[in-house]
Amino acid sequence: MKYLTVRTVVVGSGCAGYKAADTLAALGEESLLLITENRLAGTSRNTGSDKQTYYKLSLAGDDGDSVGEMAKVLAGTDMHGDIALCEAASSATCFLSLAALGVPFPVNEYGEYAGYQTDHDLRRRATSAGPLTSKYMTEALEASVRARKVSMMEDGLVFRILTDAEGVCGIDARSEETGEWIRIYCANVILCTGGPAHIYADCVYPESQHGMSGLAIAAGASMSNADCWQYGLATTRVRWNVSGSYQQAIPRYISIDADGREREFLADALGETEAIAMTFLKGYQWPFDPSRVAGSSRVDLLVKAECDRGNRVFLDYTRNPRGFCWENLSEEAQNYLRNCHAEQNTPIERLAAMNAPAIALYAGHGLDMWKEPLEIRVCAQHHNGGITVDADWQTEVPGLYVCGEAAGTFGYKRPGGSALNATQVGALRAAGHAMRNGRRVAEKAIPLLPVRCPVGDCISWQKKMSRVAGIERQIPEMEQMLRKIEEALDNAMPVDPSDTNFKERVLLGDILLTQREVLSAMLFDARHGTHEGVLMTKQGKSFRVAARPIPDRDLWFESVWRKYREREGR
Repeated sequence: MKYLTVRTVVVGSGCAGYKAADTLAALGEESLLLITENRLAGTSRNTGSDKQTYYKLSLAGDDGDSVGEMAKVLAGTDMHGDIALCEAASSATCFLSLAALGVPFPVNEYGEYAGYQTDHDLRRRATSAGPLTSKYMTEALEASVRARKVSMMEDGLVFRILTDAEGVCGIDARSEETGEWIRIYCANVILCTGGPAHIYADCVYPESQHGMSGLAIAAGASMSNADCWQYGLATTRVRWNVSGSYQQAIPRYISIDADGREREFLADALGETEAIAMTFLKGYQWPFDPSRVAGSSRVDLLVKAECDRGNRVFLDYTRNPRGFCWENLSEEAQNYLRNCHAEQNTPIERLAAMNAPAIALYAGHGLDMWKEPLEIRVCAQHHNGGITVDADWQTEVPGLYVCGEAAGTFGYKRPGGSALNATQVGALRAAGHAMRNGRRVAEKAIPLLPVRCPVGDCISWQKKMSRVAGIERQIPEMEQMLRKIEEALDNAMPVDPSDTNFKERVLLGDILLTQREVLSAMLFDARHGTHEGVLMTKQGKSFRVAARPIPDRDLWFESVWRKYREREGR
């Protein structure tokens, strides 16, 4: 057993974790440790899309924009207004900080960061450094953290957050290299473990990402909007979103049955012209949306139906879909392809003109899109809910902060790219509050209690979740699954950290704790049928509360200056 003492522990090495550690170090925190199971793992470093989006305040052109207007878009009807205001207010600060660290966001010769519209956005706030934006962010932030000489533990699986009557007092971890149990006494934990990728079998999260939301749940934190998931079409051999230009190139959707028979099922179901129109629209409207089941989200339902029949579904870029001709394209599609200089004869040629890196990405994984199709399924892609936090990204447990996708700061219809902004703003806010909160490490020993985990295998629970609680949710089956989860958690058995199956048992416990909260929220939502307010879930019980409004604030300069000096002790 190894014992350490540090004031603040950051868990996770993605965009949020590195931003939190970098901010703490910049603010002068010397008693700091970043712990990660594998710094090269996780969603930030290993995933993206055709052009991965960062959503921030407009910084180009003549479009009018404001912090307040952006906050209204972020808040919608089911996100707390104070959190939305923080994300809007600090979006430019965090974005420009990334640019200063070398993330290659495109800028014109006059210094304007050009933008484009993303989903659920009416302005051109979105920007991108290409398919690997979050990877570039992670690498730039890691370089800054290393330059600041932040202490790092790169093989630590955190399996328990320790609390007492005052809040956080430590964590328990295991060295994945030595199997050693590590007890770390601390006053603050900033949890940046990503979304709960491991609760679904069909997901676009990289295989190296599992998430650990159960850590916060077990420590006493609640969840917000846990029912709100984003699903969309993704490739299976390489876990990647096929959004944006992957659809706007207008490939063929084909299914292949067990006998090898090929069929263009979209054209069969929708008609040739409508199938082409819906394929193009999926570029803008990639996430499955129940309000679009009469429109572009029919594509998702038809793909799922083919997979449920046991057929394999592919996107083929080598040939045009049936009935394709320039005259059959909508005016919007024609203008878009012309503006992108993508009027070539085949989908792959059009994609190459629009976004050559999108082809190179698959080539780097051994898939030649010029010759072979991409197999796809409807996959869980992002959790729009998560652990409940306040405007400083602190949970109900004093000293426990949650940032990035693990935090429940997103509304039902979040703008595309707001997740990357949230990693930075949340980490900035959490680090600043952790520096100011005055918490100190408790000077007392904490008993070494046994680690209790459910018994079973992860994959069967993951498959069931994908089957009954994805874009089509089956209430009786969800209710039955929830009862089985409660039984499995009640029958948890002790497991020693030195056991070879320890990690699998810990992950199963984390899966079931998170599935319990998510299923409870989904069932509540199905029974009550409204998205007004924030859906709260704690210990398997759900209820809805009114979203806090965007705060009225005093923006008189002298008042702000005085309060700032008082807050910062200047």
